[in-house]
Amino acid sequence: MARQCEVCGKSVQMGNRVETRGKAKYLGGVGTKITGITRRKFVPNLQKVHVTLPNGQNKSMRVCTQCIRSGAVRKTVKTKPFDVSGSKK
Repeated sequence: MARQCEVCGKSVQMGNRVETRGKAKYLGGVGTKITGITRRKFVPNLQKVHVTLPNGQNKSMRVCTQCIRSGAVRKTVKTKPFDVSGSKK
């Protein structure tokens, strides 16, 4: 499961890299021409994050940034090393 989001399944997609030359008509030129089309990959932005699963278990997952921002996954809360509440007993 390389380069794939473990939550939404987003993976690498193929597309075209279009190379153009010339000046656009609205800028006063005669128009742009396509001089080359080559294949390229659109790679998702995957991050390795520690996630808290619904059953309370913590796991490290490869998740796309869209799932992190939308709240599809819940990051683990790191425990504080000490308490500074001021109440000593």
